[in-house]
Amino acid sequence: MIDGKNCLELIKSRQSDRKYSDRQIEKEKLDRILDAGCMAPSACNAQPWKFIVVNGPILLSGLAEASSARLLGMNSFVTQAPVIIVIVREKPNLSSKIGAHIKDKDFSLFDIGIATENICLQATAEGIGSCIIGWFDEKQIRKLLAIPKSKRVELIITLGYSLSDKREKRRKPREETVSYNKY
Repeated sequence: MIDGKNCLELIKSRQSDRKYSDRQIEKEKLDRILDAGCMAPSACNAQPWKFIVVNGPILLSGLAEASSARLLGMNSFVTQAPVIIVIVREKPNLSSKIGAHIKDKDFSLFDIGIATENICLQATAEGIGSCIIGWFDEKQIRKLLAIPKSKRVELIITLGYSLSDKREKRRKPREETVSYNKY
């Protein structure tokens, strides 16, 4: 089992990588990355996600096109990723759905966030870079991957062996983001 210090070091080393080599990701590593996403906790164990792994060149090219915003200069790096995971929100189970209605919170979005970070942390542990992307043409992605109109594409994650330099994390001081016993 990983100890607390090593776990924090892993978390600190995870970054959004936007430059990848053309080296392919080994199947064993990709399987562990996907297992990490599947093992994420979720409200009432709803597991409201489907992970679509895209590694074929034609579909990768289509996803890169669907996620780039040339005018804004966003996401042009997606073309370099040898693997993209598309995260589709599935319907939650009944108890999670009832809880969401009672509490006026869509727990499935939290659940997807947790699963997404599990994927990215496992990728980091495997020596693979990742970047979570929320800016994309959902209709185009749905069409490319034959995703039913009733489903939502919430996020995509690029994966690849990173060529990015490790960056020092800049975060607000803890005093601005953490308090004890009151706001």
